Amino acid sequence: MNVRKPSYGRTLEEFEEGAVFVHPRGFTIEAAFAIDFARTFHEACPLYLNREYARAHGFADLVVPPLLVLNVALSLGVQNDSEKAIAHLGYYDVRFLRPVYPGDTLRSFTKVLGRRDRGPGQPGIVSIRTAATNQRGEVVLRYDRKVMVPSAGGAEVRGGGAGAPPRGAPATPAAAAFPEPETLDPLIPRTLGQPPADLTGAGTYFEDFAPGDVILHPNGRTVTDEHFAWTYRLGNTHPLHYDRLYSRAREGKMSGEPIVFGGLAFAWVCGLASRDVTENALWDLSYDEGYHTQPLFAGETIAALTRVEGAEPLEGRPDAGVLALRHVGLKDTLPAAALEKWGEDLFVRENDKKSLGKEKIPEKIFEIERRVLVKRRPAAR
Repeated sequence: MNVRKPSYGRTLEEFEEGAVFVHPRGFTIEAAFAIDFARTFHEACPLYLNREYARAHGFADLVVPPLLVLNVALSLGVQNDSEKAIAHLGYYDVRFLRPVYPGDTLRSFTKVLGRRDRGPGQPGIVSIRTAATNQRGEVVLRYDRKVMVPSAGGAEVRGGGAGAPPRGAPATPAAAAFPEPETLDPLIPRTLGQPPADLTGAGTYFEDFAPGDVILHPNGRTVTDEHFAWTYRLGNTHPLHYDRLYSRAREGKMSGEPIVFGGLAFAWVCGLASRDVTENALWDLSYDEGYHTQPLFAGETIAALTRVEGAEPLEGRPDAGVLALRHVGLKDTLPAAALEKWGEDLFVRENDKKSLGKEKIPEKIFEIERRVLVKRRPAAR
């Protein structure tokens, strides 16, 4: 009997600085899937829901939600980058460089930026950069992230033996599409004419926000076992999110029931904020310093609040300005109650709390900085 036991993902020793991984499969995004994602994750910006509205703002078609693009790119890379990972540690310098439209096919590539060994048998930290391209080879997204990965001799390695080579996803020393920071100017279409102003709320234009504003988003979102299906639909292959035997065999707070894929929590937090702060968005410019600070499980309820960190004009765009936002995701508590209890500490990064002598917040599940281009209020007709 010839028995094979395939193994996917990499241990710490298999990440070599400078290596580039070409991720398998690719993903063609159809309109129905893009709209379903926008609705499921409470996106209120009509660019992602209304084809005619998107065209009136200079886009060629309905725009695929940026966080769907990010989730697909990340999920395509899980088999190579993090299927053996213990934890996702952070998102950094996420840039959306050109619009993705229904019918586009995304590919994903990862470059290893570095790794940090934490001692024999201990998991280490790997820093990676991922680029997503469309069917024309144009870069649509680039981001960095850090993951905690077991060493070859670590107890966390499952299947295939320590250091088993990944299958079906070759590494290549050739550089893929990894644009340098100075080339990361996004291709933002121009608004055509005077699009309808009655498809969005009256209080979510650039002028309606000032630094220091805190917005308590009124609606929460109870997560159900739907998160299993969304993990599959996005192509994420990490068993932690859908395999109870795997998740129950782990130890610590990242064990027990399958954990909600972090990209879904990310999308729900931003979606819950959408109707109140980004309904009139024209472009997601960037996300940075994003952290999943506690695991999320089915049956728990996500809530969100946002603080406006800045409001600045964008050169050459008199019709819009840039909002700097900090989104915070909570679970099983109301934003008003959390703000009353924790105050400004809600907006302090959890990773900084120890050095500042502050207590970590157990109800806080996510935090991220965001820069978004938002329309100015149109002149009266």
